[in-house]
Amino acid sequence: MKKTFLVIMAAFLLILGACSSQTDNKDSKSDGKKASSDKITYQSETGPVEVPAHPKRIVVLSSFAGNVMALGGNLVGVDSWSKMNPRFDEKLKGVEEVSEENLEKIIELDPDLIIALSTVKDVGKLKSIAPTVTYTYGKVDFLQQHIEIGKLLNKEKEAKAWVDDYKTRAAKAEKDIKAKIGEDASVSVIENFDKQLYVFGDHWGRGTEVLYQSLHLKMPEKVQKMVEKDGYYALSSEVLPEYAGDYLIVSKDKKSDNAFQETDTYKNIPAVKNNHALEVNQKEFYFNDPLTVDYQLDTFKAYFLGK
Repeated sequence: MKKTFLVIMAAFLLILGACSSQTDNKDSKSDGKKASSDKITYQSETGPVEVPAHPKRIVVLSSFAGNVMALGGNLVGVDSWSKMNPRFDEKLKGVEEVSEENLEKIIELDPDLIIALSTVKDVGKLKSIAPTVTYTYGKVDFLQQHIEIGKLLNKEKEAKAWVDDYKTRAAKAEKDIKAKIGEDASVSVIENFDKQLYVFGDHWGRGTEVLYQSLHLKMPEKVQKMVEKDGYYALSSEVLPEYAGDYLIVSKDKKSDNAFQETDTYKNIPAVKNNHALEVNQKEFYFNDPLTVDYQLDTFKAYFLGK
């Protein structure tokens, strides 16, 4: 009798254990599914990074704030350059200015995603605060960069939709502009920053991506040669006429010293004499995100087409 009882108890325990195991497996699978829906793995330049599938508190320490805003991402902290952009004022109300030097401020913001340039310092410390993804500026063109941000925010479809629409609008603008100013008209982009003049290549913000990559307007040969290494070139006001195209885009800050524009050297540049010099606000033109690029494209269309 005792032996029979022991056999029955052993069988009962086995059945109970099996049921418990099935329940545990079920719960484990359920938890796994929940975890996978809360996180995605983004293939970054430095390898796979697990990030929130729907980040709620994003800090940007670089030039990608406009990309995040264009995709509806919620920013809680951005770099000083983004905060200076008057066109971002409305969207960045209540968003804190942050920098890589002030980790305490970033910690206070409790981000669940940090986006930065690959040149950022102490990336390890940033990663200890929140998942951190870095990008090398200029490694991909501005359109692909937006798609990468879209992948990161789990909004690749929306990013691609903007890219496709932008390409269509830019192609139409290129056709109209070249019909107006000619296929061979050249354009230079210059800027006075910290008492130094610069001329820019085709991927350095300030409208260069729109002018050269999208509208396919020509860059003066001398500019092309000198910006080949760094993407920009510092020059003196005395030699500026050698780098000026048929049209001149002057990126300027009214608070800066723009005395070079009062010199005879500048005034006698053919583009200036022919009223082919367009002045734009530095702070509005710095970036190459969708919000800025759309504004740049509209600005150039209005200027070149005389509307």
